Amino acid sequence: MAHEPGAAAAAAHATGEETTRRDFLFLATGAVGAIGVASVAWPFIDQMNPAADTLALKEIEVDLSAIEVGQAITAKWQGKPVFIRYRTPEEIEEARSVDVADLPDPATDESRVQEAQWLIVIGICTHLGCIPQGQLPGSARGDYGGWLCSCHGSQYDTSGRIRSGPAPQNLHVPPYTFLNETRVLIGQAPETTGGENGSA
Repeated sequence: MAHEPGAAAAAAHATGEETTRRDFLFLATGAVGAIGVASVAWPFIDQMNPAADTLALKEIEVDLSAIEVGQAITAKWQGKPVFIRYRTPEEIEEARSVDVADLPDPATDESRVQEAQWLIVIGICTHLGCIPQGQLPGSARGDYGGWLCSCHGSQYDTSGRIRSGPAPQNLHVPPYTFLNETRVLIGQAPETTGGENGSA
């Protein structure tokens, strides 16, 4: 018994149409699923961004008048600790007597400060982001008198330069400018380009 040509054509057309509808349903379901996953994941991703009030603090003004020679304070800028140390003449001399060629991340002390007595660096170890010790009186400062990251043994000198340990870079210098002898604005580089700031 021979099949009728019209019936065969109708069956082939129905199968092609069914395939097209199935493909569309698969694509539509996948798209809706992807949108659903993205809408659920976005709040978790967004909460990892810095808070609006942190981002608003592009600049902070710090009063240095109460800091004695040899003391250090920690300010907070954009959610990061900033170490401000009023260096002693001995600390300055020690930082400037180093042979720069021997340093893992070569930089002169002069390129890292604007005023010799004031060292201002971001207090985050450049190895894994820990907060080094050395800000408080009597806290460990390592073999070079600066800071010690006790997590993995990175040691920084009195210029915030890496001297030993796994940290690949010196403590970073934020942009800053002195407003006068006792006030510094962190977050804004000096308008003049006379001195090298060494900012990262």
